Amino acid sequence: MAKGQDTLWEKFLQPLFGFLIDRQALKKLSDKIDWEAGCDRFTDPNLIYPEYYSSQNFHGVEGGYLNSGAAVTYDPVTRYALPPNETWNRQAVIDAVRGNPRRILDLGCGTGSTTLMLKQAFPQAEVIGIDLSPHMLVMAEYKAKQTGLDVRWLHGKAEATSFEDESFDLVTASLLFHETPTEIAQNILTEAFRLLKSGGEVIILDGNQKTLRHTEWLTDIFEEPYIDVYASSSVDAWLGAANFARIYTEDIWWTNQLSWGIKPLSTNVPKLEDGLEVKITENWVFA
Repeated sequence: MAKGQDTLWEKFLQPLFGFLIDRQALKKLSDKIDWEAGCDRFTDPNLIYPEYYSSQNFHGVEGGYLNSGAAVTYDPVTRYALPPNETWNRQAVIDAVRGNPRRILDLGCGTGSTTLMLKQAFPQAEVIGIDLSPHMLVMAEYKAKQTGLDVRWLHGKAEATSFEDESFDLVTASLLFHETPTEIAQNILTEAFRLLKSGGEVIILDGNQKTLRHTEWLTDIFEEPYIDVYASSSVDAWLGAANFARIYTEDIWWTNQLSWGIKPLSTNVPKLEDGLEVKITENWVFA
């Protein structure tokens, strides 16, 4: 992404975050981590980074997420970017779960903040986080070790995972869709539908599309390459196009929204004598 001159990020937020964030503490944290060994351990040698991801800057970070600096600064910046409280926003994902999932996949997990909360809420579940940045996964693993939580971290694309069909009860994504082109967002939800068992849930936490459409300055602040397209779109429509049912979206504070959908059952019943065929769909099934 070409950098503009005197952007809102450069004029206001970068200096503000520089004041709020303890850079010395971040350096100490970064020095604790063996980034080379960690990235070697996580990196899938067969993965080809998609152009939409590798060619862009995100959150004003030169080079996007493919560096240790992005992984170390992501949490401190996000803490202030999700008012009034980051944990409250992420807790909305946990609160929206209606079943008792035994296998959970967190797409675009980043540094694992929501992933770890899911594991805390559902300790008996197998929880997996997948992300395109090995540096973010290294940080996620570090955080998991600090909290003693057993989470599996994988390097890969949210829109094209290697998991089997219908192998998850719950698929989540937090703050992912505003960082993807529309076509990729739709592909991610199509993949989520494939991965979910019948009756499985998908939950998406992201920026409030209604708010973003009416506050252009918000879309300019973080220099996100795809946020304008995201703001003009509809997660509900994407979910519907991916064949999810019972779809709804609710506001989470002023700046965020949570979207929910279910993969419906489809039970074919033998034809009746009069030639009519009954098809039952959109049943609720929870483990």
